[in-house]
Amino acid sequence: MNGAESLVKTLLRGGVDTCFANPGTSEMHFVSALDRVPGVRCVLGLFEGVVTGAADGYYRMTDKPAATLLHLGPGLANGLANLHNAKRAHSGIVNIVGDHAGYHLHLDSPLTSDIQSIAKPVSDWVRSSRSARSVGADAADAIAVANSPRGQIATLILPADTAWTDGGVVGVITAPAAPKPVPNEVVEEVVAALREGSAMLLVGYKGLRAEPIALAAAIGAKTGAEVMSIGRSSRIERGAGRVAIGRIPNPLENIRKRLSTMRTLILVDEEVPVTFFGFPGRNSEIVPEGCRVLTLANPGDDITGALRAVAEALGAKTSDVAPQTLSRPDMPTGELTIDKVAQAIAALMPEQAIVADESITSGRTLFPATAGAPPHDWLQLTGGAIGMGIPLATGAAVACPDRQVINLQADGSGMYTLQALWTQARERLNVVTVIWANRTYKILRGELVNVGAGEAGKIASAMLDIDDPAIDWVSLAKGMGVEGARATTMEEFSSAMRAGLSRNGPFLIEVVL
Repeated sequence: MNGAESLVKTLLRGGVDTCFANPGTSEMHFVSALDRVPGVRCVLGLFEGVVTGAADGYYRMTDKPAATLLHLGPGLANGLANLHNAKRAHSGIVNIVGDHAGYHLHLDSPLTSDIQSIAKPVSDWVRSSRSARSVGADAADAIAVANSPRGQIATLILPADTAWTDGGVVGVITAPAAPKPVPNEVVEEVVAALREGSAMLLVGYKGLRAEPIALAAAIGAKTGAEVMSIGRSSRIERGAGRVAIGRIPNPLENIRKRLSTMRTLILVDEEVPVTFFGFPGRNSEIVPEGCRVLTLANPGDDITGALRAVAEALGAKTSDVAPQTLSRPDMPTGELTIDKVAQAIAALMPEQAIVADESITSGRTLFPATAGAPPHDWLQLTGGAIGMGIPLATGAAVACPDRQVINLQADGSGMYTLQALWTQARERLNVVTVIWANRTYKILRGELVNVGAGEAGKIASAMLDIDDPAIDWVSLAKGMGVEGARATTMEEFSSAMRAGLSRNGPFLIEVVL
């Protein structure tokens, strides 16, 4: 057994049975080992950002890591943006990066790079295997890191000679660690703050699953505390039959006025909110002076247990909180607008759909409009690095083949990783991609003003618009093997959406705004 075979066997022993890959020469022995060691589903991406974004979507829907396979430092670099998003989402990934054979490195051939330095900013753990014998043990350690309750990225660098050399040993897998219980004194401090009044519970990450949301809402109902989330959450379980949670609208500075009346901000699996960017003459901190910040639970803690303990201490019951009722709006007609499209999506969304949302500016009305749709999961852009949506939807569809995935996608950011459409076609994935074709980086027009740079002139406008030439998304989709349709009226959109939802395999709708 060579090192590559021991790696595949260790992945399988550790429950990592899906690999999103874009391999090169250095990874050919791993690729070959997949034929000899059955059990790993290998999903090819035509660009490394597809691979890393899909692994993020896979973890968000399964709470278990997939592997990625990337080619040397440049291949890793191509996948960095969506690894950044995955790290911000606390998604566990076993990120395998091939390297040159050890004896070849000193020659400084054209693809030689410092892979460890490239990997560190987007990884929680980095290791390069030293021998074929150590590969299995290194892989087992990587799996343990990726499987941690917090969800972490473990980058395992696999030199080519450790892959092809005999002497591989399958690694010993350790059971995943349980989430850490929250100390009683922390619960007691939070309970006391809630009893004082004027508090907000800010809930994020795994706190946005159905059970912890219901507990947080019960606490809010009992104490008068406001319960909110931020519009960059990794996964929210929402819709009819579940308790709704409010979302702080963008721009995030909108929360500052609300917090100015709050005595306490209580973080539940969430960080202290700050502005995305620094702006001239404006404060980047959102929590005002006089509002204290308490942390009930951090990522990796027992979020549900902590909320349950607070609820029990206060006598708050989830049975006292009404779940969201099913609300299907009438199908709109006539002129196509974002608000009408939001209504149509809410009217047509199937039960247990998964929504991958990278709508950017176009999507601000979509979230509230779908609150009463059938139960579904909503995945958002966590790290701000655009080009996440189509790969994220791809990984979610691989993870949940029996569920319909709907990707709400801005056109500018969609161009970063449109190769994921090809993967959707190859894997026959049930993804409907809705492209908001406003043919501009609309958010940047607002940012030009926000940073004090003034209105866009001729040169600035040319840097912000993508309408000359206009991007033909239906033709691009066809070239990737995905059928598509263009919608300029609500009747056309509704017809296309019904068609996309009724078939097996991917479909794309270009919504011309």
